[in-house]
Amino acid sequence: MREVITRYGRENIGVLWLVGEPMLFTLGVATLWSAAGMNHGSSMPIVAFAITGYSSVLMWRNTVTRCASGIAQNLTLLYHRNVCIIDVMITRIILEMGGATASFIVLACIFTWGEWIQLPHDPLTVLGGWVMLAWFGAGLSMLIGAATAYSEIVDRLWHPVSYLLFPLSGAAFMVDWLPSNMAEVVLLLPMVHGVEIIREGYFGQVVRTHYDVAYMAGCNLVLTAVSLALLRDAAQRVGQR
Repeated sequence: MREVITRYGRENIGVLWLVGEPMLFTLGVATLWSAAGMNHGSSMPIVAFAITGYSSVLMWRNTVTRCASGIAQNLTLLYHRNVCIIDVMITRIILEMGGATASFIVLACIFTWGEWIQLPHDPLTVLGGWVMLAWFGAGLSMLIGAATAYSEIVDRLWHPVSYLLFPLSGAAFMVDWLPSNMAEVVLLLPMVHGVEIIREGYFGQVVRTHYDVAYMAGCNLVLTAVSLALLRDAAQRVGQR
């Protein structure tokens, strides 16, 4: 509740911005693509393509960005023995991912009701891909957040890195559209596998997807283990025991 109040306040629509912000961004992209008549060389509905791509990427990207400033913005709160660095990280992860998930669901429901898009072909596969991306986002968020305890430059570096990762994340393309050598490079990024899983669940046989669940799970597991170890050491650096 403290995080919600300090970030959104009690005026205007308040905490609803948590859902509204990613919705506006995704809607903007979908509107521009539709107005420009872009179809990415595919028969897929461009609105559904934008929603499945940008909603999923915004989830982990925004979460990492918020956690990158988590320690610096909560140093005074960390003087309380009952508050740990991991509490700050988990709070921000839950808020950002909850907002992005709600945004995705609301947009999908609105456009399905308006007959702009169809219902997902396999909702469980969509859910599985979303969970894998959420796991990836949580691990990366804690890693970047903990690393800022060692140097403030980590927070500054993350912003340009996030902009570079955005076009490579799979939001605006399918791996099958890329040349084979480029596809192999892109598939080294775990988040691309998650987006491909979501799109397979949403579009079914309309698209040809490329992903490896075991590879993404392994990357997520390593990322989580390293981030938790780093968080433990970071707590000692900021004076917590």
